[in-house]
Amino acid sequence: MVDARLKDVLLEKLADSLASPIPEGTPREVHGLKAFAGKATVVVGMRRSGKTTLIHQMRLERLARGVGRDRLPYVNFEDERLAGLEGAQLGFLVEEYGRRVPGARPGEPVTWSFDEIQVVPGWERFVRRLLDGGEAEVLLTGSSAALLSHEIATALRGRAWEVPLYPFSFPEALRHQGRAVPERPGFATAAGRVEMEKAFLAWLTVGGFPEVQGLDPAARGQLLKDYVDVAMLRDVMERHGVTNLTGLRWLVRHLLGNAGGLFSVEKFHGALKSQGVAIARDTVHDLLAHLEDCFLVRTVWMESNSERQRMVNPRKAYPADPGLIPIYDRSGRSNLGHALEAAVLIELQRRRAEVTYVRTPEDHEVDFLARTPEGGMELVQVCADASDPAVADRELRALAEAAIRFPGAGQRLLTLTRDGAPSAVPPGIAVQPAYEWMLSRNAP
Repeated sequence: MVDARLKDVLLEKLADSLASPIPEGTPREVHGLKAFAGKATVVVGMRRSGKTTLIHQMRLERLARGVGRDRLPYVNFEDERLAGLEGAQLGFLVEEYGRRVPGARPGEPVTWSFDEIQVVPGWERFVRRLLDGGEAEVLLTGSSAALLSHEIATALRGRAWEVPLYPFSFPEALRHQGRAVPERPGFATAAGRVEMEKAFLAWLTVGGFPEVQGLDPAARGQLLKDYVDVAMLRDVMERHGVTNLTGLRWLVRHLLGNAGGLFSVEKFHGALKSQGVAIARDTVHDLLAHLEDCFLVRTVWMESNSERQRMVNPRKAYPADPGLIPIYDRSGRSNLGHALEAAVLIELQRRRAEVTYVRTPEDHEVDFLARTPEGGMELVQVCADASDPAVADRELRALAEAAIRFPGAGQRLLTLTRDGAPSAVPPGIAVQPAYEWMLSRNAP
Protein backbone atom coordinates (compact mmCIF):
# COMPACT_ATOMS: atom_id res chain seq x y z
CA MET A 1 0.00 0.00 0.00
CA VAL A 2 1.08 3.59 -0.69
CA ASP A 3 0.37 6.12 2.03
CA ALA A 4 -1.59 9.25 1.16
CA ARG A 5 1.44 11.55 1.28
CA LEU A 6 3.39 9.51 -1.29
CA LYS A 7 0.29 9.11 -3.45
CA ASP A 8 -0.21 12.86 -3.64
CA VAL A 9 3.40 13.48 -4.68
CA LEU A 10 3.36 10.72 -7.31
CA LEU A 11 0.05 11.95 -8.76
CA GLU A 12 1.40 15.50 -8.90
CA LYS A 13 4.51 14.35 -10.74
CA LEU A 14 2.49 12.23 -13.16
CA ALA A 15 0.10 15.09 -13.95
CA ASP A 16 2.93 17.56 -14.45
CA SER A 17 4.78 15.21 -16.81
CA LEU A 18 1.76 14.83 -19.06
CA ALA A 19 0.88 18.53 -19.11
CA SER A 20 4.24 20.30 -19.14
CA PRO A 21 6.27 20.99 -22.30
CA ILE A 22 9.12 18.53 -22.80
CA PRO A 23 12.47 20.35 -22.32
CA GLU A 24 14.74 20.34 -25.37
CA GLY A 25 18.25 21.39 -24.29
CA THR A 26 21.39 21.23 -26.39
CA PRO A 27 21.28 18.19 -28.70
CA ARG A 28 23.37 15.32 -27.36
CA GLU A 29 25.18 12.80 -29.53
CA VAL A 30 25.32 9.18 -28.46
CA HIS A 31 27.42 6.66 -30.36
CA GLY A 32 25.64 3.40 -31.03
CA LEU A 33 22.04 2.42 -30.37
CA LYS A 34 20.10 4.32 -27.72
CA ALA A 35 17.38 1.70 -27.43
CA PHE A 36 16.94 -2.02 -27.98
CA ALA A 37 13.59 -3.77 -28.29
CA GLY A 38 12.50 -5.50 -25.11
CA LYS A 39 15.19 -3.90 -22.95
CA ALA A 40 15.17 -0.89 -20.64
CA THR A 41 17.41 1.93 -21.85
CA VAL A 42 19.65 2.88 -18.91
CA VAL A 43 21.47 6.21 -19.24
CA VAL A 44 24.43 6.28 -16.87
CA GLY A 45 27.08 8.89 -16.13
CA MET A 46 28.35 11.35 -13.58
CA ARG A 47 25.90 13.70 -11.91
CA ARG A 48 25.12 16.90 -13.81
CA SER A 49 26.42 15.53 -17.12
CA GLY A 50 23.05 15.88 -18.85
CA LYS A 51 21.37 12.48 -18.43
CA THR A 52 17.95 13.97 -17.74
CA THR A 53 18.21 16.17 -20.83
CA LEU A 54 19.02 13.12 -22.95
CA ILE A 55 15.96 11.31 -21.61
CA HIS A 56 13.77 14.29 -22.55
CA GLN A 57 15.32 14.38 -26.02
CA MET A 58 14.48 10.71 -26.45
CA ARG A 59 10.90 11.52 -25.47
CA LEU A 60 10.86 14.29 -28.09
CA GLU A 61 12.16 11.85 -30.71
CA ARG A 62 9.21 9.59 -30.02
CA LEU A 63 6.82 12.54 -30.14
CA ALA A 64 8.23 13.46 -33.57
CA ARG A 65 7.60 9.88 -34.72
CA GLY A 66 3.91 10.25 -33.89
CA VAL A 67 3.76 8.79 -30.38
CA GLY A 68 0.97 10.51 -28.47
CA ARG A 69 1.99 13.10 -25.88
CA ASP A 70 0.00 11.27 -23.22
CA ARG A 71 2.09 8.13 -23.88
CA LEU A 72 5.28 9.75 -22.57
CA PRO A 73 5.05 9.99 -18.75
CA TYR A 74 8.15 11.04 -16.79
CA VAL A 75 8.92 10.81 -13.05
CA ASN A 76 11.99 12.10 -11.21
CA PHE A 77 12.45 10.17 -7.97
CA GLU A 78 15.17 12.39 -6.52
CA ASP A 79 12.66 14.28 -4.39
CA GLU A 80 12.83 14.34 -0.58
CA ARG A 81 9.04 14.07 -0.45
CA LEU A 82 9.33 10.54 -1.85
CA ALA A 83 11.51 9.30 1.03
CA GLY A 84 10.29 5.87 2.07
CA LEU A 85 8.92 4.93 -1.35
CA GLU A 86 9.66 1.32 -2.35
CA GLY A 87 9.59 -0.46 -5.67
CA ALA A 88 6.62 -2.61 -4.67
CA GLN A 89 4.54 0.58 -4.37
CA LEU A 90 5.29 1.82 -7.88
CA GLY A 91 2.53 -0.29 -9.36
CA PHE A 92 0.16 2.39 -8.07
CA LEU A 93 1.73 4.81 -10.55
CA VAL A 94 0.94 2.56 -13.53
CA GLU A 95 -2.58 1.89 -12.30
CA GLU A 96 -3.26 5.59 -11.82
CA TYR A 97 -1.89 6.33 -15.28
CA GLY A 98 -4.33 3.80 -16.74
CA ARG A 99 -7.21 5.58 -15.03
CA ARG A 100 -6.08 9.05 -16.11
CA VAL A 101 -5.46 8.14 -19.77
CA PRO A 102 -8.42 5.90 -20.60
CA GLY A 103 -8.44 6.75 -24.31
CA ALA A 104 -5.08 5.24 -25.19
CA ARG A 105 -5.09 3.10 -28.34
CA PRO A 106 -4.86 -0.63 -27.54
CA GLY A 107 -1.42 -2.07 -28.17
CA GLU A 108 0.28 1.34 -28.32
CA PRO A 109 3.25 1.14 -25.95
CA VAL A 110 3.78 3.65 -23.19
CA THR A 111 7.29 5.08 -22.84
CA TRP A 112 7.93 5.42 -19.11
CA SER A 113 10.87 7.67 -18.20
CA PHE A 114 12.23 7.30 -14.66
CA ASP A 115 14.93 9.68 -13.46
CA GLU A 116 17.31 8.68 -10.62
CA ILE A 117 15.26 5.57 -10.02
CA GLN A 118 18.07 3.96 -8.01
CA VAL A 119 16.91 5.84 -4.90
CA VAL A 120 13.82 3.59 -4.76
CA PRO A 121 14.62 0.22 -3.13
CA GLY A 122 13.35 -2.68 -5.21
CA TRP A 123 12.99 -0.64 -8.42
CA GLU A 124 14.42 -3.56 -10.43
CA ARG A 125 11.42 -5.84 -9.90
CA PHE A 126 9.02 -3.06 -10.85
CA VAL A 127 10.88 -2.35 -14.11
CA ARG A 128 10.98 -6.07 -14.98
CA ARG A 129 7.23 -6.27 -14.50
CA LEU A 130 6.73 -3.35 -16.89
CA LEU A 131 8.95 -4.96 -19.51
CA ASP A 132 7.37 -8.38 -19.07
CA GLY A 133 3.98 -6.85 -19.80
CA GLY A 134 5.15 -6.24 -23.36
CA GLU A 135 3.43 -2.88 -23.84
CA ALA A 136 5.90 -0.53 -22.16
CA GLU A 137 9.21 0.99 -23.13
CA VAL A 138 11.34 2.05 -20.17
CA LEU A 139 13.99 4.80 -20.08
CA LEU A 140 16.06 5.08 -16.89
CA THR A 141 18.80 7.37 -15.59
CA GLY A 142 21.08 7.05 -12.62
CA SER A 143 24.38 8.27 -11.19
CA SER A 144 25.37 5.63 -8.71
CA ALA A 145 26.74 2.12 -8.89
CA ALA A 146 23.21 0.75 -8.62
CA LEU A 147 22.79 1.56 -12.30
CA LEU A 148 26.09 0.35 -13.70
CA SER A 149 26.54 -2.65 -15.93
CA HIS A 150 27.94 -5.09 -13.40
CA GLU A 151 24.80 -4.72 -11.25
CA ILE A 152 22.27 -4.07 -14.00
CA ALA A 153 23.00 -7.49 -15.50
CA THR A 154 21.87 -9.11 -12.25
CA ALA A 155 19.13 -6.64 -11.36
CA LEU A 156 17.33 -6.70 -14.70
CA ARG A 157 18.42 -10.20 -15.80
CA GLY A 158 19.68 -9.15 -19.20
CA ARG A 159 16.80 -6.75 -19.84
CA ALA A 160 18.90 -3.54 -19.87
CA TRP A 161 20.60 -1.57 -22.63
CA GLU A 162 23.27 0.67 -21.13
CA VAL A 163 23.90 4.11 -22.67
CA PRO A 164 26.85 5.98 -21.11
CA LEU A 165 26.70 9.78 -21.21
CA TYR A 166 29.59 12.15 -20.57
CA PRO A 167 29.76 15.94 -20.20
CA PHE A 168 29.65 17.98 -23.42
CA SER A 169 32.08 16.89 -26.11
CA PHE A 170 33.80 19.69 -28.02
CA PRO A 171 31.20 19.70 -30.84
CA GLU A 172 28.37 19.63 -28.31
CA ALA A 173 29.92 22.59 -26.48
CA LEU A 174 30.06 24.50 -29.76
CA ARG A 175 26.38 23.82 -30.40
CA HIS A 176 25.54 24.87 -26.84
CA GLN A 177 27.23 28.21 -27.59
CA GLY A 178 25.16 28.56 -30.75
CA ARG A 179 28.19 28.09 -33.00
CA ALA A 180 28.29 26.05 -36.17
CA VAL A 181 30.20 22.77 -36.16
CA PRO A 182 32.37 22.68 -39.31
CA GLU A 183 31.55 19.87 -41.71
CA ARG A 184 35.17 19.66 -42.90
CA PRO A 185 37.26 20.59 -39.85
CA GLY A 186 40.56 19.86 -41.61
CA PHE A 187 39.76 22.24 -44.45
CA ALA A 188 39.39 25.71 -42.94
CA THR A 189 40.62 29.22 -43.62
CA ALA A 190 43.44 30.59 -41.50
CA ALA A 191 40.96 32.79 -39.61
CA GLY A 192 38.58 29.87 -39.12
CA ARG A 193 41.38 27.68 -37.80
CA VAL A 194 42.50 30.33 -35.30
CA GLU A 195 38.93 30.76 -34.10
CA MET A 196 38.43 27.01 -33.70
CA GLU A 197 41.71 26.59 -31.81
CA LYS A 198 40.71 29.41 -29.47
CA ALA A 199 37.37 27.74 -28.79
CA PHE A 200 39.08 24.40 -28.21
CA LEU A 201 41.53 25.83 -25.69
CA ALA A 202 38.63 27.44 -23.84
CA TRP A 203 36.73 24.14 -23.77
CA LEU A 204 39.76 22.29 -22.36
CA THR A 205 39.88 24.81 -19.51
CA VAL A 206 36.15 25.10 -18.82
CA GLY A 207 35.25 21.47 -19.46
CA GLY A 208 31.96 20.07 -20.65
CA PHE A 209 29.55 20.11 -17.73
CA PRO A 210 26.47 21.91 -19.09
CA GLU A 211 25.85 24.14 -16.06
CA VAL A 212 29.36 25.61 -15.98
CA GLN A 213 29.27 26.89 -19.54
CA GLY A 214 29.58 30.68 -19.57
CA LEU A 215 30.34 31.04 -15.86
CA ASP A 216 33.20 33.14 -14.54
CA PRO A 217 36.19 31.16 -13.19
CA ALA A 218 35.28 31.62 -9.52
CA ALA A 219 31.67 30.46 -9.92
CA ARG A 220 32.77 27.62 -12.21
CA GLY A 221 35.35 26.41 -9.70
CA GLN A 222 32.86 26.44 -6.84
CA LEU A 223 30.24 24.57 -8.87
CA LEU A 224 32.72 21.90 -9.96
CA LYS A 225 33.88 21.43 -6.36
CA ASP A 226 30.25 21.00 -5.36
CA TYR A 227 29.83 18.31 -8.05
CA VAL A 228 32.81 16.41 -6.69
CA ASP A 229 31.59 16.73 -3.08
CA VAL A 230 28.14 15.43 -3.99
CA ALA A 231 29.67 12.50 -5.89
CA MET A 232 31.83 11.64 -2.87
CA LEU A 233 29.10 12.01 -0.27
CA ARG A 234 26.10 10.56 -2.08
CA ASP A 235 27.46 8.19 -4.73
CA VAL A 236 30.31 6.82 -2.64
CA MET A 237 29.75 7.34 1.09
CA GLU A 238 25.97 6.96 1.29
CA ARG A 239 25.63 4.38 -1.46
CA HIS A 240 28.45 2.12 -0.23
CA GLY A 241 28.49 2.88 3.49
CA VAL A 242 32.00 4.37 3.37
CA THR A 243 33.10 5.90 6.68
CA ASN A 244 36.71 6.91 5.95
CA LEU A 245 36.02 10.41 4.58
CA THR A 246 39.62 11.52 5.15
CA GLY A 247 41.06 8.73 3.02
CA LEU A 248 38.42 9.33 0.33
CA ARG A 249 39.23 13.05 0.13
CA TRP A 250 42.97 12.35 -0.12
CA LEU A 251 42.33 9.89 -2.93
CA VAL A 252 40.05 12.25 -4.87
CA ARG A 253 42.47 15.17 -4.61
CA HIS A 254 45.34 12.97 -5.74
CA LEU A 255 43.53 11.49 -8.74
CA LEU A 256 41.97 14.73 -9.99
CA GLY A 257 45.17 16.70 -9.47
CA ASN A 258 47.41 14.24 -11.33
CA ALA A 259 45.59 13.62 -14.59
CA GLY A 260 47.26 10.99 -16.71
CA GLY A 261 49.63 10.02 -13.92
CA LEU A 262 50.47 6.44 -13.04
CA PHE A 263 48.55 5.32 -9.96
CA SER A 264 49.51 2.43 -7.71
CA VAL A 265 47.25 1.48 -4.82
CA GLU A 266 50.24 0.14 -2.91
CA LYS A 267 52.26 3.35 -3.28
CA PHE A 268 49.30 5.55 -2.45
CA HIS A 269 48.50 3.44 0.59
CA GLY A 270 52.10 3.81 1.76
CA ALA A 271 51.97 7.58 1.25
CA LEU A 272 48.80 7.86 3.35
CA LYS A 273 50.34 5.81 6.14
CA SER A 274 53.40 8.08 6.15
CA GLN A 275 51.04 11.03 6.65
CA GLY A 276 49.35 9.32 9.59
CA VAL A 277 46.12 8.56 7.70
CA ALA A 278 44.79 5.20 8.90
CA ILE A 279 43.34 3.22 6.00
CA ALA A 280 43.47 -0.39 4.85
CA ARG A 281 44.93 -1.25 1.46
CA ASP A 282 41.72 -3.05 0.49
CA THR A 283 39.77 0.07 1.38
CA VAL A 284 41.82 2.07 -1.15
CA HIS A 285 40.98 -0.54 -3.79
CA ASP A 286 37.30 -0.26 -2.91
CA LEU A 287 37.29 3.55 -2.92
CA LEU A 288 38.91 3.65 -6.35
CA ALA A 289 36.28 1.25 -7.70
CA HIS A 290 33.48 3.38 -6.23
CA LEU A 291 34.91 6.56 -7.82
CA GLU A 292 34.95 4.82 -11.19
CA ASP A 293 31.42 3.55 -10.63
CA CYS A 294 30.08 7.07 -10.23
CA PHE A 295 32.07 8.24 -13.30
CA LEU A 296 34.14 10.78 -11.36
CA VAL A 297 37.38 9.02 -12.30
CA ARG A 298 38.37 6.93 -15.31
CA THR A 299 41.33 4.57 -15.13
CA VAL A 300 43.27 2.89 -17.93
CA TRP A 301 45.02 -0.46 -17.48
CA MET A 302 48.31 -1.38 -19.12
CA GLU A 303 47.86 -3.56 -22.20
CA SER A 304 48.93 -7.11 -21.47
CA ASN A 305 47.96 -10.67 -22.34
CA SER A 306 48.83 -11.64 -18.78
CA GLU A 307 46.20 -10.82 -16.16
CA ARG A 308 48.84 -10.92 -13.44
CA GLN A 309 51.08 -8.45 -15.29
CA ARG A 310 48.13 -6.18 -15.88
CA MET A 311 47.22 -6.23 -12.19
CA VAL A 312 50.72 -5.56 -10.83
CA ASN A 313 51.42 -2.60 -13.12
CA PRO A 314 50.06 0.84 -12.23
CA ARG A 315 47.03 2.27 -13.93
CA LYS A 316 46.74 5.70 -15.48
CA ALA A 317 44.02 7.81 -13.86
CA TYR A 318 42.00 10.67 -15.35
CA PRO A 319 39.15 12.92 -14.23
CA ALA A 320 35.82 12.50 -15.97
CA ASP A 321 36.12 15.98 -17.45
CA PRO A 322 39.13 18.22 -18.25
CA GLY A 323 37.48 21.13 -16.44
CA LEU A 324 38.18 19.43 -13.11
CA ILE A 325 41.96 19.49 -13.60
CA PRO A 326 42.72 23.18 -12.89
CA ILE A 327 40.51 22.98 -9.79
CA TYR A 328 42.65 20.27 -8.20
CA ASP A 329 46.10 20.58 -9.83
CA ARG A 330 48.22 22.59 -7.38
CA SER A 331 51.53 22.16 -9.20
CA GLY A 332 51.38 25.61 -10.75
CA ARG A 333 52.40 24.13 -14.12
CA SER A 334 50.44 24.53 -17.28
CA ASN A 335 48.02 21.62 -17.40
CA LEU A 336 46.82 21.89 -21.00
CA GLY A 337 48.74 18.74 -21.89
CA HIS A 338 47.01 16.80 -19.09
CA ALA A 339 43.64 18.25 -20.07
CA LEU A 340 44.21 17.26 -23.70
CA GLU A 341 45.08 13.68 -22.77
CA ALA A 342 42.03 13.41 -20.50
CA ALA A 343 39.78 14.84 -23.21
CA VAL A 344 41.06 12.33 -25.78
CA LEU A 345 40.43 9.42 -23.41
CA ILE A 346 36.87 10.57 -22.70
CA GLU A 347 36.24 10.99 -26.44
CA LEU A 348 37.48 7.44 -27.09
CA GLN A 349 35.19 6.11 -24.37
CA ARG A 350 32.35 8.25 -25.69
CA ARG A 351 32.84 6.42 -28.99
CA ARG A 352 32.60 3.18 -26.99
CA ALA A 353 36.18 2.11 -27.55
CA GLU A 354 37.93 -0.20 -25.09
CA VAL A 355 41.09 1.62 -24.04
CA THR A 356 44.41 0.51 -22.53
CA TYR A 357 47.89 2.05 -22.57
CA VAL A 358 51.01 0.42 -24.01
CA ARG A 359 54.45 0.02 -22.46
CA THR A 360 56.98 -1.00 -25.12
CA PRO A 361 59.89 -3.40 -24.51
CA GLU A 362 62.16 -0.35 -24.79
CA ASP A 363 60.23 1.19 -21.87
CA HIS A 364 58.47 3.86 -23.90
CA GLU A 365 54.77 4.57 -23.57
CA VAL A 366 51.89 5.04 -25.97
CA ASP A 367 49.02 6.82 -24.28
CA PHE A 368 46.17 4.72 -25.63
CA LEU A 369 45.43 1.54 -27.53
CA ALA A 370 41.80 1.85 -28.62
CA ARG A 371 39.70 -1.09 -29.77
CA THR A 372 36.56 0.13 -31.52
CA PRO A 373 33.17 -1.63 -31.41
CA GLU A 374 33.59 -2.32 -35.14
CA GLY A 375 36.72 -4.37 -34.46
CA GLY A 376 39.32 -1.77 -35.44
CA MET A 377 42.41 -1.01 -33.39
CA GLU A 378 44.44 2.20 -33.17
CA LEU A 379 47.47 3.40 -31.24
CA VAL A 380 46.85 6.98 -30.13
CA GLN A 381 49.63 9.23 -28.87
CA VAL A 382 48.72 12.61 -27.36
CA CYS A 383 51.24 15.47 -27.25
CA ALA A 384 50.25 19.10 -26.84
CA ASP A 385 53.30 20.35 -28.75
CA ALA A 386 55.46 18.02 -30.84
CA SER A 387 57.07 20.76 -32.91
CA ASP A 388 60.37 20.33 -31.07
CA PRO A 389 62.36 17.62 -32.94
CA ALA A 390 63.46 15.94 -29.70
CA VAL A 391 59.86 15.73 -28.45
CA ALA A 392 58.62 14.52 -31.84
CA ASP A 393 61.30 11.84 -31.97
CA ARG A 394 60.27 10.52 -28.53
CA GLU A 395 56.56 10.42 -29.32
CA LEU A 396 56.94 8.93 -32.80
CA ARG A 397 59.50 6.37 -31.65
CA ALA A 398 57.05 5.07 -29.04
CA LEU A 399 54.39 4.66 -31.73
CA ALA A 400 56.82 2.82 -34.02
CA GLU A 401 57.85 0.43 -31.24
CA ALA A 402 54.23 -0.27 -30.27
CA ALA A 403 53.30 -0.83 -33.91
CA ILE A 404 55.69 -3.79 -34.03
CA ARG A 405 53.70 -5.43 -31.26
CA PHE A 406 50.34 -4.48 -32.83
CA PRO A 407 50.96 -4.62 -36.61
CA GLY A 408 47.28 -4.34 -37.47
CA ALA A 409 46.70 -1.15 -35.49
CA GLY A 410 46.51 2.31 -37.00
CA GLN A 411 48.80 4.99 -35.63
CA ARG A 412 47.73 8.52 -34.73
CA LEU A 413 49.43 11.49 -33.08
CA LEU A 414 47.10 14.16 -31.74
CA THR A 415 48.40 17.65 -30.93
CA LEU A 416 46.85 20.72 -29.34
CA THR A 417 47.09 22.90 -32.43
CA ARG A 418 48.23 22.49 -36.02
CA ASP A 419 51.41 24.41 -35.22
CA GLY A 420 52.24 21.73 -32.66
CA ALA A 421 52.66 19.03 -35.31
CA PRO A 422 56.16 17.64 -35.99
CA SER A 423 57.91 18.80 -39.14
CA ALA A 424 58.60 15.25 -40.36
CA VAL A 425 56.38 12.23 -39.87
CA PRO A 426 57.07 8.62 -40.94
CA PRO A 427 54.60 7.04 -43.39
CA GLY A 428 51.59 5.39 -41.82
CA ILE A 429 51.19 7.81 -38.90
CA ALA A 430 48.24 10.21 -39.02
CA VAL A 431 48.96 13.56 -37.36
CA GLN A 432 46.29 16.15 -36.69
CA PRO A 433 45.07 18.60 -34.04
CA ALA A 434 42.86 16.86 -31.49
CA TYR A 435 39.97 19.23 -32.17
CA GLU A 436 39.88 18.18 -35.85
CA TRP A 437 39.76 14.54 -34.79
CA MET A 438 36.96 15.25 -32.31
CA LEU A 439 34.96 17.14 -34.92
CA SER A 440 35.30 14.38 -37.52
CA ARG A 441 32.23 12.17 -37.33
CA ASN A 442 33.92 9.30 -39.13
CA ALA A 443 37.13 9.43 -37.09
CA PRO A 444 38.18 6.14 -35.46
